[in-house]
Amino acid sequence: MADFSFQPTGSIFEEREALLEEWTPDKLVGRDKELQQYHAALQPVIEGETPSNIFLYGKSGVGKTAATRFLLTRLEYDAEQIAGLDLHRIEINCDGLNSSYQTAVALVNELRDPNNQISNTGYPQSSVYEFLFDELDKLGGTVLIVLDEVDHIQDDSLLYKLPRARSNDDISDVRLGVIGISNDLSFRNQLSSKVRSSLCEKEVSFSAYNATELQEVLRQREEVAFQNGVLDDGVIQMCAAYGAKDSGDARQALDLLLESGDIAREKNADLVTEEHVREARERLQTNQVIEGISNYSTHGQLVLWSLTILAKQGETPARTREIRDPYEQLCEQEGTDPVSDRAVREYLAELKTLGIISSTQENRGKGGGKYKKHELEQSVESVREGLSELFEAPV
Repeated sequence: MADFSFQPTGSIFEEREALLEEWTPDKLVGRDKELQQYHAALQPVIEGETPSNIFLYGKSGVGKTAATRFLLTRLEYDAEQIAGLDLHRIEINCDGLNSSYQTAVALVNELRDPNNQISNTGYPQSSVYEFLFDELDKLGGTVLIVLDEVDHIQDDSLLYKLPRARSNDDISDVRLGVIGISNDLSFRNQLSSKVRSSLCEKEVSFSAYNATELQEVLRQREEVAFQNGVLDDGVIQMCAAYGAKDSGDARQALDLLLESGDIAREKNADLVTEEHVREARERLQTNQVIEGISNYSTHGQLVLWSLTILAKQGETPARTREIRDPYEQLCEQEGTDPVSDRAVREYLAELKTLGIISSTQENRGKGGGKYKKHELEQSVESVREGLSELFEAPV
């Protein structure tokens, strides 16, 4: 019988936490241009001047939040050395906060003692803003409000009020600056011109990492995370190349390196090899597919379920109209009305974009018309697992 007791191995990793998202390095590598622009935008704080409002944008995993933590930590340390400079940082992640009202409530509660919190309902919005500005004035000094994932806020009210609070006499005893961070590259253009002019006084765009920059990031973490000499030649380069090819996302590259190390330790290997990286990538891609499916819309899942049934029956690649029959049967089973043929085609196009299915164009020549055939790009097992939370096993 196998031994399932737990004993530390002491192999592979020195400090595994250095590969996790919350670990902040002493130095940020691969982002020199962005850090220089960001540093310049924060300079008024250390001069004792009213902070600029700063807007950071770029895809997820390109260093926006890490750069913010890194520079604001340095800024707070240097501010402590200057007499009369009283600096405060307030950070809110707006994921799950859909409105200005909810975000303002979160800011008030961040500023107040735990025994003096306000609820998410029951107050006029104007009263919540009054609470917020009163708390900021009580705090005094210089305050930087960081709104991470600011694109989740669906109305402009707070983003208009905060940057203009001093000029509108909402605050008098505090120098206030707002730092907005967005993963949505189009969010800035969706803002009204008044909000854009005040919130985006200074802008810093974070581009995707290239393979060379990702190697810098991974080598920095390697020195802390792994035992000496346990990474085989080519492991860092392979993780960086995959990361640059997939998205330019440092988080994905770090996750790949972490999973490679975990697999090596799981197999009692002395070295992390390129083969471990390939296996890690396959595992992570499967997990991403499962997560993507489970977060997909109900009818999108029903369309995918229909194609999965056909795949299990050996009837793929399948034309769009061939997917329609099982789709309508599943809609009836789930007690929902089917969507139009056009909507089904749109769902199939989205599933192709997500890498879950593949589609090929067929041309029957003159008079025969064109049509598409679809088949699963992922295994039936991973698709089934992604669908399992909402439906019984599809096949």
